Amino acid sequence: MTIEMAIDIFQGMIKFCLMLVSPILLMAIAIGVAVSIAQTITSIQEQTLTFVPKLFSVSALVEVTARWFLTSMMDYTRGLFELMSTLAR
Repeated sequence: MTIEMAIDIFQGMIKFCLMLVSPILLMAIAIGVAVSIAQTITSIQEQTLTFVPKLFSVSALVEVTARWFLTSMMDYTRGLFELMSTLAR
């Protein structure tokens, strides 16, 4: 294995991790901004008001997309194992 190949594998792993995490982060950011705007408008400064909607929305998103997460991770892992088998030859 060359250094360039190792860097390519590492870059692919980082891109894959960002692809998996981005829907969760975007949902949390969107809910956080919406709740912050609502808090600003109503002058309610309750800390749990920002935490609870994020918790429920992210939990629902993970539940809905769990199948996609798992199949994506299995396909990526399978691809890495196939790559390792070709490198061993």
